[in-house]
Amino acid sequence: MHAIDNLPADALSRAVVEIEKHVSSAGWDQPAQLFALVATKELLAAEPQLAAELGADDAAQPLTPVAQGELPGGVDDSDLADVLGQIEWPDGVSGCALALERVVLPASVESGLSEAESDAELARMAGSDPRRHEVRMVAAVLRDGEQFGAVRLRTHDEDSAVLTGIDLVPTLCQVLSLTFEPSSGEEK
Repeated sequence: MHAIDNLPADALSRAVVEIEKHVSSAGWDQPAQLFALVATKELLAAEPQLAAELGADDAAQPLTPVAQGELPGGVDDSDLADVLGQIEWPDGVSGCALALERVVLPASVESGLSEAESDAELARMAGSDPRRHEVRMVAAVLRDGEQFGAVRLRTHDEDSAVLTGIDLVPTLCQVLSLTFEPSSGEEK
């Protein structure tokens, strides 16, 4: 039995909220940050001295986010899937999360551009379009496919204004799930 089988239903959402608050405490303009999600019960069994250091309680926080550091500098959306696809987690990792900041434009702006001009034009517009929003997204997935996300707008930078949900950042969650796919040398 894997630890993921024993997690409460809201374990992933609690971990995402914890990560979002942690990242937010350092302010804006941060690089993308990756986190392993480890079952707190297993972590404390393997490393009991961490209980006092972390103030960890497996009932209050069933998943413990473990910072893995920044992704390689300059990772943009087109490279993100490739970078994440190279990551492999050990069996003790129940899930993973990624926090990153992006500038987003309304869907109507993207739909008005041709495919050929979209990347360059969107990049130009993202820097100057008055309809743009700077956002911080936290996406998380578990090995079993469960996903959850959070989004904070820079213009509404309060904990009470953070949006959360299972379908909030589906593409980012899908890309994160690549880290749990068997590598090309392994059997499925």
